Amino acid sequence: MSNDAAATPAMAVDVAIVGAGPCGLAAAIAVQRAGLSVVLFDRGSIVHGIASYPTYMTFFSTAERIAIGGVPFIVATEKPTRRDALAYYRGVADLYQLDVRQFETVESMRPGRVDLRGGPPTPDRGAARWVLRSVKRSGAVCETAAHAVVIATGYFGRPNRLEVPGEELPHVRHGYTEGHAAWREPVVVVGGANSAVDAALDMYRAGGQVTLVHCAEGLDANVKPWVRPEIEARLRDGSIRSCFQSRVVAIEPEAVVVRGPQGDTRIPATQVYTMTGYLPETGLLEQIGVPIDHESGIPAHDPITMATPVQGVYLAGVIASGNHANRIFIENGRDHGDAIAAHVQRSLQRSLLR
Repeated sequence: MSNDAAATPAMAVDVAIVGAGPCGLAAAIAVQRAGLSVVLFDRGSIVHGIASYPTYMTFFSTAERIAIGGVPFIVATEKPTRRDALAYYRGVADLYQLDVRQFETVESMRPGRVDLRGGPPTPDRGAARWVLRSVKRSGAVCETAAHAVVIATGYFGRPNRLEVPGEELPHVRHGYTEGHAAWREPVVVVGGANSAVDAALDMYRAGGQVTLVHCAEGLDANVKPWVRPEIEARLRDGSIRSCFQSRVVAIEPEAVVVRGPQGDTRIPATQVYTMTGYLPETGLLEQIGVPIDHESGIPAHDPITMATPVQGVYLAGVIASGNHANRIFIENGRDHGDAIAAHVQRSLQRSLLR
């Protein structure tokens, strides 16, 4: 990795957004409509979280509810698929000509100005409050000055780990794409919510020998209603095995040790999927001193303006819900950008009047 001395010449914008998911894109559009300059960074591709969903996933929401930027999201079916959504969000970003820096990880941010070879910190708009240090896939280091920074890093930053021996083995995955590789293989899926159910059914259909392990007495209550009848039927007829009220206590190269009401059981498994949810990625917020509630995981912020107590730093999207991702979705996170843009405008006006 390059060091700071090798950093490329810095650029400057009014607003830098970390995270190019749907809520980050919506925020960028709102900022741009307010007449402000904006750049987005993402450590993966545009809408990387959605790109990481199972290949054949169908959204719970209708297309209208996850549309952004006033651009209609038209699909032929009642609910959009993962592929529909990827094409839609790419199209919206193209329509608004958003500057999206894909595969460029923001590693740190610091307060203060940056040397722009004699130029102003932001284009005729007052002082830059923040300097972001980002690293491209090539290892090149970049610096970007911004008056305001929006953290929109979503909910797929850190998987909820089981913290058991063997979790680092190569056949253990904390996400799921599709079931082809499960054909004739013994597979264990850990979890009982939508992600676990979708993975279990998909691998069963592909010919996998699937066992579902979940700590509760049954499936989670929020399993999609059009999916629940099929998973319950497969569990009843034993084509998908289940271990409820059970926990994985160890993972071996070809088996999983499960502890349940009857004691410990070794279940054959050459593939293990821990579909146990994620924790938001709050590393940047912690770096700059944004308080984060220990119990809820919610970063301190004003729910009206989405501003944190650290001047010039905002939240957008599901990261504002802390450890409870079911409180903020695309549907209600897509409006955060309007509040942020208005607040940044007022801030810039005050800065220019000083």
